[in-house]
Amino acid sequence: MKKFISILFFSFLFFSSTMFAQLKIGYVDSEAIMLKLPDAQDAQKRIDTQIDEWQKEINELQNEWKVSYDDYERRKLIMGNQKRAEVEKELVTLEEKVEDLRQSKFGANGELYKKQDEFMKPIQNQVFAAIEEVALEKELDFVFDRSGDLIFLYAKEEYDITGEVLNKLQ
Repeated sequence: MKKFISILFFSFLFFSSTMFAQLKIGYVDSEAIMLKLPDAQDAQKRIDTQIDEWQKEINELQNEWKVSYDDYERRKLIMGNQKRAEVEKELVTLEEKVEDLRQSKFGANGELYKKQDEFMKPIQNQVFAAIEEVALEKELDFVFDRSGDLIFLYAKEEYDITGEVLNKLQ
């Protein structure tokens, strides 16, 4: 549905522009900009380091659960019913703790989302300001990001302002 609306929008732009005036359209590849921008690379390294630490913490808890579970499996036949119920409850609690930790770090509103916002938002704002500056200098009517959902079937290279945006940022 998104693609249909996008195609409809571009068709409208194309036909209305040919009837009234020529539109000047530019596009950038924000993914290429972020890959070549040192600040973005540093931010991504910091995020990756944090992810590794969190993953290590989760793995340790999972290993603790696995050792406890294996021990339980070996001894459950010689345990009394009450002891078995206690150990099973501990295993369930530990499993829930692992899942809670995973959700708090990597869930929809987890710390990863907050860290990405904290580290990347200033860089994104800088990129958007540079895009706007280049668009004003080139008197472009529209600038699209071709690395997102919007896919160009054809675009002339002369409208690619990715390099100029990179130059502004360096």
